[in-house]
Amino acid sequence: MNFTCPYCNRPTTITDPNYFENWERIDIAKSTEGNVGLFFQAITCPNEECKKLWLSVQLCKADKWGERLPSGILYKWQLLPESEARALPDYIPLPIKEDYYEACRIRDLSPKASATLARRCLQGMIRDFWSIKKASLKDEVDGLKDKVDIDVWASINVVRSVGNIGAHMEKDINIIIDVEPGEAQLLIGLIEQLIDDWYVARESRSKRTEELKKLVVAKEAQKNEIPIENQEEQYEKF
Repeated sequence: MNFTCPYCNRPTTITDPNYFENWERIDIAKSTEGNVGLFFQAITCPNEECKKLWLSVQLCKADKWGERLPSGILYKWQLLPESEARALPDYIPLPIKEDYYEACRIRDLSPKASATLARRCLQGMIRDFWSIKKASLKDEVDGLKDKVDIDVWASINVVRSVGNIGAHMEKDINIIIDVEPGEAQLLIGLIEQLIDDWYVARESRSKRTEELKKLVVAKEAQKNEIPIENQEEQYEKF
């Protein structure tokens, strides 16, 4: 089974020693849900530097013999880690990471609140990465329009608009606009994409530039017979 560890972000293949599942039917008087049971899944990351536990439980419908119906998932609880959030690198600002993690954590419990946090996360990224700070998020998103691809900008505007549903009450308080968990996940997915496109890409460029600088200094030192102990000085001047 293909698996990307949510703790260390490493894709891997899970085999029997690292995988456990069990189905336990619930033998009580039939409820309004009908025949049901609990399906457990557990995975241990095979990465020697991680080895953390992933644990999920599902409440599923069962057939008349008590066997699990794979298509009959009623509820699902992600126990460890407590959400499907990706582990973000340390160079992402802490307030952005915290908003992202919380948006993932409450996605199913309160999709509207999750969308609001995705909106807040987006605003923090625009202010931090692009240094655009204006009176409102709408103005900040408008200021970003000429800096990113038009399709990316349109998607960002969707996050702002949907996030507004949770951030601001309608003029008519009797109008209730819900946000579904799948819709909240779309917003979270865009936040993850922007983190990759902005922060992760910038960090990769920075590391690549540093490696190229080291390469040039090493070659220049080799050509000019500069001692190793003096190469660091040459690197600082580069």
